[in-house]
Amino acid sequence: MIAVALRNLRHRPGGFAATFLSAFLGAALLMGFGSLIDTADAADTAGAESLTTTASIGGGWCLVIVAFAVTSTLSLAARQRADQVALLRRLGATGPQLRRMIIGEAVAVALLAATVAMPVGLLLGRVLVGLLRDTGQVAAGVDAAFGPVALGIGFGVTLLGSLVAAVAAARRTGRNAAAGPPRPRLRRIGAALFLLAGANCAVLTATLMDGKGIDAMQTAGQAGIWASIGLALLAPELLRLTAAVLGAPLRALGGAAGELAVTAARTRARQLAAAVMPVVVFTGIATGTVYMQAVEDEASAGQAQPAYAQDIQTLNYVVVGMIALFVAVMLVNTLVAATADRRREFGQHRLAGATRGQLLTMVSLEGLLITVTGVLAGSVASLFTILPFGAARIDRVWPETGPAAYLLVVTVALVLTGAAMIGTTRRAVRGPATAAVRA
Repeated sequence: MIAVALRNLRHRPGGFAATFLSAFLGAALLMGFGSLIDTADAADTAGAESLTTTASIGGGWCLVIVAFAVTSTLSLAARQRADQVALLRRLGATGPQLRRMIIGEAVAVALLAATVAMPVGLLLGRVLVGLLRDTGQVAAGVDAAFGPVALGIGFGVTLLGSLVAAVAAARRTGRNAAAGPPRPRLRRIGAALFLLAGANCAVLTATLMDGKGIDAMQTAGQAGIWASIGLALLAPELLRLTAAVLGAPLRALGGAAGELAVTAARTRARQLAAAVMPVVVFTGIATGTVYMQAVEDEASAGQAQPAYAQDIQTLNYVVVGMIALFVAVMLVNTLVAATADRRREFGQHRLAGATRGQLLTMVSLEGLLITVTGVLAGSVASLFTILPFGAARIDRVWPETGPAAYLLVVTVALVLTGAAMIGTTRRAVRGPATAAVRA
């Protein structure tokens, strides 16, 4: 089975592209922040503290998000290969053999991605150290270092996340098909735990961190991240709920295509949920961080602030920019992989009488459902950050900042989702439908 895994990597690289890209970007981010700890060994006392703080905050947030991204894309890749796994079972492959194949593929992809990410992580570490030097947090003579901490975190988290996802996917794939679809109990338990963690951080922000000034950002930022992941794990249930609420308007708007979109959202909620999850994380983290900083700006106006306040503001925008970019790439990556895998489904619709225009309309409406579900869930997750931080810093749950930043986040999510899904669908419906069905 290890030989089969290596052959799959050579002859079917497209099936692993989404996982490789997520692992590559994640490893690069983690190595970049990890290199700050390597640099701290050569810095002065004050500089070392700033480097370690930046690495802990930014790297900690990235660690959770990267592990989540690698796990979700690898799980999607495993689900897309159900036909191949079923064929191998009919040919006599055993459950343990299939598990070794899937785990072997995951390990190979993770190691390759982390290796290729090393130069990018090195460059990112230098950029971060340069920003810290420019803001006066690190002495001008301190040079960026890239050593065992950066490599250990980059390779370790990427490999561990891939292994966990591979084991989970292998357990599901190795079951007999007669056992039916996997039960969502563990996923829902995980969602509840993440939401409880987010709620706990929100309560700590509004109570124990009240009066602590800018330090309240530590727990407020974590609250939004935990809540975003928790709601993302509930994506299938949330998508079905959105489809039920918007079903009638979409049917009226799209006709037969609208009916197909609503039906797909209900019957294929688990598959489409892979596209909802990055929208939730992107919206939740981006909105929460931007408005958290707006609260801090309002609270600090006209008041004496600690010397590191400006540095934290810079750090917030740098970190949220990197994370938002990573999640945006993950969003497009996941959508392209999930939509491209539906080429056979699109061919079947065409043989049944659907036109290319109807299929594009169907996918556009599915993208609308995905975006609405992800944006609403992400907006709720951002409140875990904004409301308690506002209560702790300005005695109000919302800053005076207008909705422009939020509308920008929503627009970016809508454009990324629509462009990825519609563009991939256009390529998937090219050529004769019979060839697509035989593929």
